[in-house]
Amino acid sequence: MILFEYPFNERVRALMRLESLFDRLMFFAQPGDPRMHQVALSVLFDLLDATERTDMKGTVLQDLERQRLVLASLRDHPGVDARVLTAMLDEIERATAGLSAMGKTGQALRENEWLTSLRGRLAVPGGGTQVDMPSFHAWQYRPGNERCSDLQRWMAPLMPLQAGIAIVLRLLRESGERTSEVARQGAFQQMLAGKVYQLLRVWVDESIGTFPEISANKYMVWIRFAAQGGEHKPQAVSGDIPFRMTLCAL
Repeated sequence: MILFEYPFNERVRALMRLESLFDRLMFFAQPGDPRMHQVALSVLFDLLDATERTDMKGTVLQDLERQRLVLASLRDHPGVDARVLTAMLDEIERATAGLSAMGKTGQALRENEWLTSLRGRLAVPGGGTQVDMPSFHAWQYRPGNERCSDLQRWMAPLMPLQAGIAIVLRLLRESGERTSEVARQGAFQQMLAGKVYQLLRVWVDESIGTFPEISANKYMVWIRFAAQGGEHKPQAVSGDIPFRMTLCAL
């Protein structure tokens, strides 16, 4: 099954974009070819760009506090596993403490003159070559364990934000109930009956070869399935498409 997710608002969209960047950063920061580590640095700078203009730290702290209050109110609720609840509350408290102690997001990286210079060079197409920045070329020839150690040190100031985002999105994704649906002649719509959602998750069998094109507002969800034709151009499908979906709200 292929999972597609559609955020209902810009706040969740921003969190999902950061989640994707962190996932890419962690992958390319692993031991490997220096060209992988150049990609890791480019992603690190993308994260700095994404957090410069908005207070993502404050947004995540607010979301964590909101969920802490909701979960804390369930302590005496019958049927709630006290150990699981306590573990979740402890995880939220650790993430909150880490975020509160991190200061301005990525400030230490912005104060690093070498990284600032490299950031400007990598923003230019092909700008990370020895012609533009010999010191970066030399860094790429350092032993792999040294490069990884540097990357881990530069990533560390952003890890509290990554931990907070992971908790918020995990709680959001776990908040809904999965249902089985069928898109008749490739189309599906559902009224939302006034309930506000933050995320739609759609699972499609990979063997069907289709993908959902989704639009939604506070009143209704529309899903139209398409397939990739020549040159991968989307083409609407006319058959019935079975799929699964979850509407998530915190």
